[in-house]
Amino acid sequence: MLAFLTARQTGLDDPLRLRRAESTRRVLSLKLNPDRDVDRVHGNGVNTIDIEAVEGRYMLSGGADGVIVIYDLENYSGKPQYTCKAVCTVGRSSRYVHKFSVETVQWYPYDTGMFVTSSFDKTMKVWDTEMLKPAEVFEFEGNVYSHHLSPIARKHSLIAVGTKNPKIQLCDLKSGSRIHVLQGHRAEVLSVQWSPRYEHILATASADSKVKVWDVRRASGSLFTLDQHNGDKSKASSEAVHTAHNGRVNGLCFTGDGLYLLTTGTDDRMRLWNSANGENTLVNYGKVCNESRKRQQLTVSRGCSPEFVFVPCGSSVAVYALHTGELVTMLRGHYNNVDCCAFHPDYQELYSGGKDCNILAWVPVLRPVDVEEESNKGAAGQSSVNPAFQDTWSSDED
Repeated sequence: MLAFLTARQTGLDDPLRLRRAESTRRVLSLKLNPDRDVDRVHGNGVNTIDIEAVEGRYMLSGGADGVIVIYDLENYSGKPQYTCKAVCTVGRSSRYVHKFSVETVQWYPYDTGMFVTSSFDKTMKVWDTEMLKPAEVFEFEGNVYSHHLSPIARKHSLIAVGTKNPKIQLCDLKSGSRIHVLQGHRAEVLSVQWSPRYEHILATASADSKVKVWDVRRASGSLFTLDQHNGDKSKASSEAVHTAHNGRVNGLCFTGDGLYLLTTGTDDRMRLWNSANGENTLVNYGKVCNESRKRQQLTVSRGCSPEFVFVPCGSSVAVYALHTGELVTMLRGHYNNVDCCAFHPDYQELYSGGKDCNILAWVPVLRPVDVEEESNKGAAGQSSVNPAFQDTWSSDED
């Protein structure tokens, strides 16, 4: 640590190197913290969670019971042991509550005054956080599996929606209407994700084993379809041509820089793709247990070197090195299957939700005091002034 600080102070190192190194150390030391609890509100499984990017203070959760909860993650007690309190709840008694399971929740990227939820009751609701009432309700023909707002868009305010219908719906927040449909999949669309790099690029994953990448400004079809065999027809059967997985694709996540795309499928595989050309990087993550028939929420670290992937794997969260596929650790603490996880980039913390109705907080272990720092403290106790800087001039009286 002292070497990093010295190199940074003298200009020998990139100023971000220390930050990346410490972020990486913190991620590698993630543990279930006995001093950190999250209020248990959901009476059924937790399907989805989201941490707002404006302050990094509030977390949304949606459950299989239709309930939506907002948590305050800040610790105001000054004590190491505290509970993240539920500050707002849209419970079963509310007239605005979703009738069935909430599948996706997301904060508006630029303001905590609004959030969006979608459900198996065939609706997507845009909520006013202050009033805790829907400002807009979009209704669809089938169950809504996933929706996503672009985290960087300035020229559009579109919400991409994946439903039981193979067509992807694009809803405009400004006009409050469905303005466009993307056609190409042949089964329900389980996950949708906007690129964090280009505001018009959208990725969609479906139960037809395919992942498509779209430029929503184009009228004619998708840009490309991901192919696990990179176009080598000799390796693919006739059914597996232009498929990303050999099963339902239910997990989709861009890396923080938008250069890569991660997918997970019910074939117990996770794949990393070049988002610019759709090439399979062929990183081998081994078997990634995936029994969910609905959307699976995985996440990627930010600010680390290397970056890490957090993916639900049975009743654990598996942590992989993004570019090597190495299994770093398994975070165990849930009593039932994990469905979602969200990474907090400000504090390198991880929150996970599962069918056991719990949201668990995985917190970095504090850094032990360096030996150098201890010895420096001891030396400081013996002499408050470094001998090298003491006055050695003789006085006139001598």
